[in-house]
Amino acid sequence: MRLLLVVAAALIDADSRVLIAQRPEGKQLAGLWEFPGGKLHEGERPEAALIRELHEELGIEVEEACLAPLTFASHAYPDFHLLMPLYVCRRWRGQLMSREAQALKWVRPHNLRDYPMPPADAPLIPALLDLLT
Repeated sequence: MRLLLVVAAALIDADSRVLIAQRPEGKQLAGLWEFPGGKLHEGERPEAALIRELHEELGIEVEEACLAPLTFASHAYPDFHLLMPLYVCRRWRGQLMSREAQALKWVRPHNLRDYPMPPADAPLIPALLDLLT
């Protein structure tokens, strides 16, 4: 089974809300909510990939020093195994905007389970609850 490494961020605002993004129509798992991030390019470090993805998806600039690893997900999908580290980020530059037609929502940590998520994202919620509540 092929291993797929992706990286995700829990962007946390001044009110301790977490940003989630809804996968747009036409993408695999469309309609589900997830933490922003994406796939690593060959030879790319996870932090560099996350900085790139946050800029591409949301138009923000993040410094590597502002990314703190929190936990990770390991999930077997039918045709690949996904490994996804989750970083916490509380500081960025720029105005957050949807650049890839995805809906964005700021959610209180205790409400994250109200949003249907891909199987790999949902197990990340308890670590965020421990951190923010």
